[in-house]
Amino acid sequence: MIDQVTGTGALPFAVQLKALLDKEFRYQPKLSGLRIIESAQDNGLRVTVKLRDFEVRDLLSLTRFFGFSAETFSLAVNLLDRFLAVMKIQPKHLSCVGLCCFYIAVKSSEEEKNVPLASDLIRISQNRFTVHDMMRMEKIILEKLYWKVKAPTALHFLRLFHTLIQEQVDAGSRINLNIERLEAQLKGCHCSFVFTKIKPSLLALSLLALEVQELHECEDVPALKEALDGLQESLSVKDGDLMCVRVLVAKCLVEYATTTKCLKPNAQRLRWMISGRTARQLKHSYYKIAHLPTIPECAF
Repeated sequence: MIDQVTGTGALPFAVQLKALLDKEFRYQPKLSGLRIIESAQDNGLRVTVKLRDFEVRDLLSLTRFFGFSAETFSLAVNLLDRFLAVMKIQPKHLSCVGLCCFYIAVKSSEEEKNVPLASDLIRISQNRFTVHDMMRMEKIILEKLYWKVKAPTALHFLRLFHTLIQEQVDAGSRINLNIERLEAQLKGCHCSFVFTKIKPSLLALSLLALEVQELHECEDVPALKEALDGLQESLSVKDGDLMCVRVLVAKCLVEYATTTKCLKPNAQRLRWMISGRTARQLKHSYYKIAHLPTIPECAF
């Protein structure tokens, strides 16, 4: 049975926060596995940090192409990182792993009518494996993650924290603290391996802290600072830890913004325009793809 985060929208903040924190650690990637990825050499034998980040960017492109939610993308990244942290994956299998994690997240988060066929996902992403390969890999991923799919991600914490702050500040401040902008920034952070080792709750708090800091440079909003301090106290986060992660977030967003529209919350949905001839070639090419080599199930 797939483990899920139960709906807690109508519950008090303290109850919702405790429910998320109780599950947070159990759904984090193993640090030992992440360190192995971090130390991997770029020799084609092991997945590296660079390859992981490229794969996450591909998943973000697919998310935009299909118009899927931020929740789907965040969950897909969580599944990918957790799996990579417990299994030895060769680079040639990474695209299959990534697409399967994405497909699991789509089926868990999106409405059933919006879930694409596996064959369409393969064709659009231009991957060189079959539906059979994908179904086999999906089964491996679910088994290795013990069917614990619906993880408490940084997005859950970010939305919860934002809702609390909205209730504590005036209408003018609410306009400034834009949740769409914050979610767009979180997507940028997901594309950087450095945040795989940071707790989702701390990452969410750091995003808010950076946003409040930037708002204070433009205008004095003491209510926002007070609300943020209250959140920090609720999470028992030290000032030094928050400052360190906030600096990492700021650096990441600056680098990410140079090549993407991450900081523009109203960016239009990505559209891929192809000719009829190209579409026919894509369709036919799928049946010519050789099966993916056997995937060894080697744990760290």
